[in-house]
Amino acid sequence: MIKEEIVNRFSDPRGFVFEPVGGEPLAYQRNTHVVVSRPGAVRGNHYHVRGTETLVVCGPALVRIREDEGARDISIPADTTCRLIIPPGVAHAIQNTGETDNLLVAFNTEPHDPDQPDLVQEILIPV
Repeated sequence: MIKEEIVNRFSDPRGFVFEPVGGEPLAYQRNTHVVVSRPGAVRGNHYHVRGTETLVVCGPALVRIREDEGARDISIPADTTCRLIIPPGVAHAIQNTGETDNLLVAFNTEPHDPDQPDLVQEILIPV
């Protein structure tokens, strides 16, 4: 089961700021990456075998998760930031549904190893 929560954003005329992962959970992260996706682009379409992944998605976006009962869609509106904690074995995909680039910040409890990646492809949103 994934954990999903809205992240507080602090805005002013310059833009906005948010804390993607705070305090104690930060100590367990072994990989961090930032993804900028073009309109319509799909990221993910995989699951992790060992790692727990924390995704922080700035909307608008569609997140599709495969859970035991089937696929579930999470719509993240524009001007909203959502944190999702995805355990191993749960497939996930993220699509930018907006008209401009969007931002995704990802953390994983497993280090990135390009020779032995901790992921298995599973298409949830066709590209």
